[in-house]
Amino acid sequence: MTDVVGTRAELAAARAALPGTVAVVMTMGALHEGHAMLLREARKSADHLLATVFVNPLQFGPNEDFTRYPRTFEADLAVCEREGVDVLFAPTPEVMYPHGDSEVTVHPGPLGEVLEGAVRPGHFAGVLTVVCKLLRLTGADLAFFGEKDYQQLTLIRAMVRDLELDVEIVGVPTVRELDGLALSSRNRYLDDAQRETALALSRALRAGAAQRGAAAVLAAARAELAGLEVDYLALRGADLSEDPGAGPARLLVAARVGTTRLIDNIPVHLDAPHPRES
Repeated sequence: MTDVVGTRAELAAARAALPGTVAVVMTMGALHEGHAMLLREARKSADHLLATVFVNPLQFGPNEDFTRYPRTFEADLAVCEREGVDVLFAPTPEVMYPHGDSEVTVHPGPLGEVLEGAVRPGHFAGVLTVVCKLLRLTGADLAFFGEKDYQQLTLIRAMVRDLELDVEIVGVPTVRELDGLALSSRNRYLDDAQRETALALSRALRAGAAQRGAAAVLAAARAELAGLEVDYLALRGADLSEDPGAGPARLLVAARVGTTRLIDNIPVHLDAPHPRES
């Protein structure tokens, strides 16, 4: 049975009762199979598993879908119980931000201002601030995050490194539907026709990943996105550096299908350019 707590005092008491190593999975609820995979991987890696459900207002822009974001707590709790979560922390904004809007936030640096950060100014400051707070409140030894939000994962790793937080960040590969669509809480906003259109994102990534030169990767991916409203298609290093060079890289895309904004990414391996191409 999962112990549901909502206050800092309740969390502290529940956490103190968990001996050994503790893993945490942070979510905004509306849990799907991708979240379940995170919980399973975390469950295998620690003595105890703690999860959080909190729709963080700090990471939503003024024209974004904070009020529209799905709240499905009873279904979320059922997933947590099924996956063996020991403690579920489900605070209100007043618990997370007892002094009102945060005057001090975690600045994401230059990487937080490109790709998702360019489209959603201030988003990553909100993400890093709440993740930092939850890492401290839960006292977790390991924290698991999905690779679907690859820029977020990269920034969280940088924050933990630079602020010397005593926790291990573990990335878990993107979970997909059988047709390739990356699982996302926002997929529920798509009607049948839009969902078919959305498959272009995963097709574009697969087409790009089948290539080995940077220009060919982008050209193959771009061809699959014709007709979509694309926010960005970018080829970056595995650490999201601008020059991917040869070796492991990451291909990232964000596009709008109807009123729904979707993101996805895939690992890519780039060959060294031929001398005549350099």
